[in-house]
Amino acid sequence: MSVPSLEQRLLRAWYDKAAWLALLRPLSALYRCLAVRRRQAYLTGARAHWQPPVPLIVVGNITVGGTGKTPMVVWLVEHLRARGYRVGVVSRGYGARPPSYPWSVSATDDPAVCGDEPALLVRRCGVPVVIDPDRPAAARHLLATTDVNLIISDDGLQHYALGRTVELVMLDQQRGLGNGRCLPEGPLREPAERLESVDLVVRNGAAGDAVDGFGMQLLPRALVNLVTGERVAAARWSGPRQVTAMAGIGNPQRFFRTLDDLAFDFDTRIFPDHAHYDASILSVLPTDRPVVMTEKDAVKCAPQAQENWWYLSVEAQLSEAFAAALYRLVPSPSDEIKQE
Repeated sequence: MSVPSLEQRLLRAWYDKAAWLALLRPLSALYRCLAVRRRQAYLTGARAHWQPPVPLIVVGNITVGGTGKTPMVVWLVEHLRARGYRVGVVSRGYGARPPSYPWSVSATDDPAVCGDEPALLVRRCGVPVVIDPDRPAAARHLLATTDVNLIISDDGLQHYALGRTVELVMLDQQRGLGNGRCLPEGPLREPAERLESVDLVVRNGAAGDAVDGFGMQLLPRALVNLVTGERVAAARWSGPRQVTAMAGIGNPQRFFRTLDDLAFDFDTRIFPDHAHYDASILSVLPTDRPVVMTEKDAVKCAPQAQENWWYLSVEAQLSEAFAAALYRLVPSPSDEIKQE
C-alpha cells in the first residue's frame, strides 16, 4: 500500500468532512467571493468572452478530484460523430510541455509533451485535439486547421473567456460535494449553487437518472496488454487473480472498486493525478505478478511497459433520456459553420 501524498490526504479530509478544515474558513469565504465576482463579470459583459461560431460543449466540474470527465468526453465524441457531427476537442493539457501553443496533438506525441488525457483521446478516438491554457486560442486554432462543426472542451467550466453552448457538469455519486465548502476548506471550485445554472448534471456511479442529475456507469470492457496489444474481455480474464493495481488519477478508489467487483485480489500503488512516470518511479512495481492500471496511466507507462502490464478499458454508459436531453441543447449538424 502506497503512503498517501499531501494531495491525497487533503482530498480525504474534504470528502470525510474533517472538522479541522474549519480553520480555513476565512480563506474559503474569500475564494468563494472572488469566484462569484469573476463569473458575474463575464455574465454582465464587464469582462469579454469569445463565442465560437460552432456549438461548444464544456465538460467540467465544480469539485477537485476525479469525476469521470474523460470517459464522458469519449462517450460524447463517439455518439456525436455517429449523429453526423465533425467533433474536435480543446483542452488545457494539464502538465503538457509542447514546443509552442496552441498545439495540435498527434497520436505519436509523448504524453509529457501534450498531456495524458489529450493523448488518450487522440489514440482512442482519433479525434482532433488542440491544447492551450488559453482555451479560446485553442478553439480558434482547431477551427482554422480542421473542418469540425462541434467542439468539446475537456474541463474548462470556470474558463469563462470561452463561450459555450452547453455546460455539462460531472459529479462523483459517492463523494458528492464533500463538505460543501469552497477551496481551501473544501473541494468546491465554485459554490454549490452553480449547479442550478448548468444545462446538464451527470453523476458518475449513479445507478439511474434522478431529479438531481443523470446517472452514468463506467463498465469494464477489456484488459489490454501494454506490450502486445492483446485484449481480453474483463469477464473472461484467465490470468492470475493476484495483481498489483496502479492508479495515478483523481479518484483511484473508483478504479480499485471496479477491480474488486471483477474479483481481483490486489495490492495498490497510488500516484498523484497526472503523475509523470519514468523507469525509476516504475521500478517500485513488482515483477512477480501482473500489473493492472488505468488507461490514462497506460499512455504514459507504455515506453517502460513489461510483458505482464495491462490496462483496464472502461466505457461510459448513459441513458437514452440523457442523450435526448443533450441533443435538444445542441443544434443539428451543419456544413455552413466554419471560421474564416
